[in-house]
Amino acid sequence: MAYPEQFSIIYQRAAERKGGKAALQSLLTKPRTAAQLQQLTDADCLSEFSKKIFQSGFVWSVVEKKWPGFEEVFFGFEPEKMLLMSDEMLAAKATDPRIIRNATKVFAIRDNALMIQQVADQYGSFGAFLAQWPGEDIIGLWGYLKKHGARLGGNTGAYALRMLGKDTFIISQDLEAYLRNVGVIEGGLSSQKNQKAIQHQFNLWQQQSGLSLQEISKVVAFSCGDNYVGLQR
Repeated sequence: MAYPEQFSIIYQRAAERKGGKAALQSLLTKPRTAAQLQQLTDADCLSEFSKKIFQSGFVWSVVEKKWPGFEEVFFGFEPEKMLLMSDEMLAAKATDPRIIRNATKVFAIRDNALMIQQVADQYGSFGAFLAQWPGEDIIGLWGYLKKHGARLGGNTGAYALRMLGKDTFIISQDLEAYLRNVGVIEGGLSSQKNQKAIQHQFNLWQQQSGLSLQEISKVVAFSCGDNYVGLQR
């Protein structure tokens, strides 16, 4: 059986594939600090969760272009305003030509507004909640979003967290393939056993490298799969 490599080996291979360490570093970004996360408004968080829900299974660039229309239709994604909307009002919003008309996803906005407000009542803001959540249990945060939010399972919640600046890895196809090839996971990706194994492996790599989870995630993905110099992921 193969075993996970030391992160230094993975990093060197990724650098070679991307044209050197400087080129690799130019492809990496850092997450927000805890202080920066605390500056996020609840509307920022609801907007990003909603955007990722609408982008799921759809062309991301189309959603991005229409997002100013979404902001208008949904009052800047202020959670309090969304919670005042009745089913009839939401159903009417779902037919507005300024947005991508999908009633199920529209109703998820209100559901997630409720989650955000409940968290904010306890922590002061959703950004403050994100800031205090430990990176060594980022899988636990994914689980929280899936359980208490709407349509935030799979990679949807993780991508939203990444865009908000919360440090997280993303289980891309390349990353999943690597983890399977070295025996970290086997069977269903979403099993509790595999989720814990993935978190444990990232915790080890973070101890070895001192990098953020998102930097590690990208480096591992860049070290394998079809993403050589000149190819965008």
